[in-house]
Amino acid sequence: MPRRTPLVIGHRGAPGYRPEHSRSSYALAFAMGVDAVEPDVVVSRDGVLVVRHENEISGTTDVADRPEFAGRRTTKTVDGSSLTGWFTEDFTWDELSTLRCRERIPDLRPASASFDGEQPVLRLRDVLDAAREASLEHGREIGVVLEIKHATYFASVGWDIAALVDAELRDAGWATGVLPLTIEAFESSVLFALQVRGIPATYVYLLEAAGRPFDLYAAHGTAALTYAQTAAPAGLDALAGRVDGISVDKRMILAPDKLGRTSGASRVVGDAHERGLRVYTWTCRPENRFLIGQFRTRGGPSSFGDWESEWGVIRDAGVDGVFVDHPDLGVGFFRA
Repeated sequence: MPRRTPLVIGHRGAPGYRPEHSRSSYALAFAMGVDAVEPDVVVSRDGVLVVRHENEISGTTDVADRPEFAGRRTTKTVDGSSLTGWFTEDFTWDELSTLRCRERIPDLRPASASFDGEQPVLRLRDVLDAAREASLEHGREIGVVLEIKHATYFASVGWDIAALVDAELRDAGWATGVLPLTIEAFESSVLFALQVRGIPATYVYLLEAAGRPFDLYAAHGTAALTYAQTAAPAGLDALAGRVDGISVDKRMILAPDKLGRTSGASRVVGDAHERGLRVYTWTCRPENRFLIGQFRTRGGPSSFGDWESEWGVIRDAGVDGVFVDHPDLGVGFFRA
């Protein structure tokens, strides 16, 4: 059977080289040849879809150093976890647009951190427009894999994030089915809400290696299916025909044993394919800190380990898409 060539998706752009979700992070991903980029979206106080990995933004912007915003620091419970910091829903877009991006893990990626403070926070519209423009510039279709964050939480503070996404995609010209659009979330309810609204896209259900989706937990408590149960054959049966695919934590594919060794991929990819579901995985990173134990080498957490061997297991499992932090490595490896 011929080996699949998976989509290579720039995870938050090219955050191995530039602060995540910054304009230069996306531009670099486009230039390095990705098939698509992945913006995460959260909501501002005035209903603007903001591109940040989380609604708590102290780790990825300069908000903590801005004295005019010192009084906005607060503690909230988001998806069952208590967090202290600054939250997008407490700022208007005009205020958020004055913030500057920062490297989330500067100890690991000091070269990326050298770009701290140079670039503003982006809106979803900025990334949609950039992907369209980059497709023309580079002469190939570049898609967007839109991840919706914390839909149940945002509903609890008054925002229907599906309605916001629907309106933005239509206004930006990304709801026609012509441009390659994927919508993903860790909560299936928001995916189904967008399907009902008629947004043509590939719908992908994100699965953690442990825990439960918060929308189902909020509705059913501990009776809600876990992510592991969803990835099992019976859970995949229920997803077939409802979504187009799943996107799993790479550990669910690498399936290490108790000693941290992997002898091959787990069954999740094959089980999903048998049911007509695509399988994406996240996140392929080369640094030792992110590799499973057997693929780590000398040199400390920031050094590149034996990433080719780990990525080889993922490739050979037959996945349909991979999220990468270093698009040049991803394109070179998975298209080789």
